[in-house]
Amino acid sequence: MPELLEKLNKSYFWDVDPGLLDENKFKRIISERVMNFENLREIKLILTYYGKEEVRKTICSLNYIDSKTLIFFPCFSIFQKANRNVT
Repeated sequence: MPELLEKLNKSYFWDVDPGLLDENKFKRIISERVMNFENLREIKLILTYYGKEEVRKTICSLNYIDSKTLIFFPCFSIFQKANRNVT
């Protein structure tokens, strides 16, 4: 299993085999799931692994993100300007 995924909660990936996920190719799904479950230790892991700017860009490119997740990132104005679906 990839290094980052070994450190994350396996229940985030209930619908896929985490051992088959490429950490770079699937950074969007990995980042999205970690952010939605809001575990600070795991958020720090993805920020360290991918870098703050890359995680910010990934999260800001999502079609949907819940309002609790927005608290972690200073990109709220980006979502408002883009008329993202924020609930």
